[in-house]
Amino acid sequence: MGRIIFYEDKNFQGRRYECDSDSSDFHGYLNRCNSIRVESGAWVVYERPNFMGYQYVLTRGEYPDYQRWMGLNDRLSSCKMIPFVSGSKYKIQLYDKGDFAGQVYETTEDCPSVLERFRTHEVHSCKVLDGIWIFYEHPNYRGRQYLLEKGEYRKPVDWGAVCPTVQSFKRLTE
Repeated sequence: MGRIIFYEDKNFQGRRYECDSDSSDFHGYLNRCNSIRVESGAWVVYERPNFMGYQYVLTRGEYPDYQRWMGLNDRLSSCKMIPFVSGSKYKIQLYDKGDFAGQVYETTEDCPSVLERFRTHEVHSCKVLDGIWIFYEHPNYRGRQYLLEKGEYRKPVDWGAVCPTVQSFKRLTE
């Protein structure tokens, strides 16, 4: 099982909200979120209720202020625990056009720069064949994050993006 604790103030101070399962709206318990402690598991936390808005993927560790999880502000309202399968394999196919058309790039490894590796910075569709992956808006795993579990994503909005800009990605490992 997983456990995550949200704190209103920086450095794990102020009111707190503890969670060991998915929560669609905890904003009523906290006015803001300025630090997080992930005691176990991996989590995706969302800016808005019902798993909407900006998302941040957090693994075990301490995040004393929102910049540490690349947060844009101190607003978080919902969270989901990410299920892991021990011994997971990883494989993803990226397409330069929507609906799995155009050039296809397949990989099983992390990629700090999509531009350097594949000579593009846009992913218009993808298939996650194995594992859980995180897309990032900027190179070197920076900027907006998008969690992709096994499945097909015909267009960027399917993984929560408004545009096809993906400049790095990595596997989510335990």
